[in-house]
Amino acid sequence: MIPEITAKLLEAKKEKGLSFADLEAILGRDEVWIAAVFYRQASASLEEATKIVAALGLGTEIVASLTEYPVKGLGPVVPTDPLIYRFYEIMQVYGMPLKSVIHEKFGDGIMSAIDFTLDVDKEEDPKGDRVKITMSGKFLPYKKW
Repeated sequence: MIPEITAKLLEAKKEKGLSFADLEAILGRDEVWIAAVFYRQASASLEEATKIVAALGLGTEIVASLTEYPVKGLGPVVPTDPLIYRFYEIMQVYGMPLKSVIHEKFGDGIMSAIDFTLDVDKEEDPKGDRVKITMSGKFLPYKKW
């Protein structure tokens, strides 16, 4: 179930015929980050929220909501949406191998989800188009004390 504000934002985006890439051009922020604001997984500055609301033709009462710090995450349950579930499945299969390779290359630590970027690209392929996802997060070593 999506938040009411998300439904309003998505409906307005649809009515205006805008894509997240269109909003990227207006805001100067990445389309995935803008989508995260829509789904209340990121917060916008007052200026960014004002630009989003103006682009969508919505009332200014929504601006304050977009600047609030959100509660992040999908929750403790296994996702049921097929696309989102595939990412869960990828981590079930490749999570430990990724962890091992990252530790070999960087040492004991984690990849930041705060100092982080995510890009989605379409790669045309004669066997069927491919989804290319690039994640880039700062490495944060565990501190010894």
